[in-house]
Amino acid sequence: MVPRYARPAMTEIWEPEARFRIWFEIEAHATDKLGELGVVPPSAGKALWDWWATGPAIDVAAIDAIEAVTKHDVIAFLTWVAEQVGDEARFMHQGMTSSDVLDTALAVQLTRAADLLLADLDALLAALRRRAEEHKYTPTIGRSHGIHAEPTTFGLKLAQAYAEFARCKARLVAARAEIATCAISGAVGTFANIDPAVEEYVAEKLGLSVEPISTQVIPRDRHAMFFATLGVIASSIERLAVEIRHLQRTEVLEAEEYFAPGQKGSSAMPHKRNPVLTENLTGLARVVRSAVTPALENVALWHERDISHSSVERYIGPDATITLDFALARLTGVVDKLLIYPERMQKNLDRMGGLVHSQRVLLALTQAGVSREGAYAIVQRNAMKVWESDGQLSLLELLKQDPEVTAALSAAELEEKFDLDYHFAQVDRIFARIFA
Repeated sequence: MVPRYARPAMTEIWEPEARFRIWFEIEAHATDKLGELGVVPPSAGKALWDWWATGPAIDVAAIDAIEAVTKHDVIAFLTWVAEQVGDEARFMHQGMTSSDVLDTALAVQLTRAADLLLADLDALLAALRRRAEEHKYTPTIGRSHGIHAEPTTFGLKLAQAYAEFARCKARLVAARAEIATCAISGAVGTFANIDPAVEEYVAEKLGLSVEPISTQVIPRDRHAMFFATLGVIASSIERLAVEIRHLQRTEVLEAEEYFAPGQKGSSAMPHKRNPVLTENLTGLARVVRSAVTPALENVALWHERDISHSSVERYIGPDATITLDFALARLTGVVDKLLIYPERMQKNLDRMGGLVHSQRVLLALTQAGVSREGAYAIVQRNAMKVWESDGQLSLLELLKQDPEVTAALSAAELEEKFDLDYHFAQVDRIFARIFA
């Protein structure tokens, strides 16, 4: 975790003290149920909660010191708690194994992280919708292969991003449900030394579902799905960031990141206004996606368990969620304050002498009786003259002078094919699909 790219609420989920507090709750809830079942004295759970009610500070350094000797983090934690609680603490962890604590705690952490990420997505969706509505009918050029294609609106660009992040949210809701599972099943997952009722009780208390069948660990396909979903969200962030970066290029300059008073773009060139935030988002997206392959590789563990997944998850759990939380918040800020230049969009639309209307002429000629191949050749030969003139010539004027065109279409009919508003007739319908 890099503090520069971290926000407090997400970072706190992964702090050692927060992890130990979750561990305690798992152990105390399990001890409560074991007391109810008569496996341990009911006073054992009470003793744990009575100590907890005093609001004890978690001494991370002391637990680490014990682990330096035991070489086992869960045993170190249990030893420290026993030193605080006293004799009744010996009934903790009855019939449980370390993975019951570790995996269930990780599920709690990832579920809490998902809740923050879902809130981040809601904020981003709200910003995208507001700006999309604002520029619903702002004409701009659509590009394919980076080349002018046909007119669109800037609102449609943002509506497309809204739809994409709405899908991201739906995927994350599903991934959250899949990861929110509890396993308190003991060694190799057979419940030989602990009643399944304990698992059900702990799951209910922590807001989790019961893992239907665990080995000694929660199956890692669940985690793979979770991190793959984060990777997809990161790619959607990068897609929109790259679009903004392109639009901010000097030759394009249809939109740009907000440039704050006092901000500097370059240490050498005072004129520079660089797309630093969206470039940063492109880099952060790569970091989040780097967690996906290790998560997929964690699925294949030996037999009922090994710990090859453990070291990986200690990295990717905090790093991927903290980074994605920051990236979503940063993208929301970029969208919210994005500077948009309709006049430049119109200038770029007009730059190539009307070439963006070539398809309408092609279709009109075919409807007037010209073969598609013939119509294509007629329009293309005129279009290439405009292209080679770098937009200095007018496609409409050249077509009006072409006898093969005028034999099929009148001047008025040709002029109608160059009507920009024609391309926006279905904008309302598209918006209704997205924002219904």
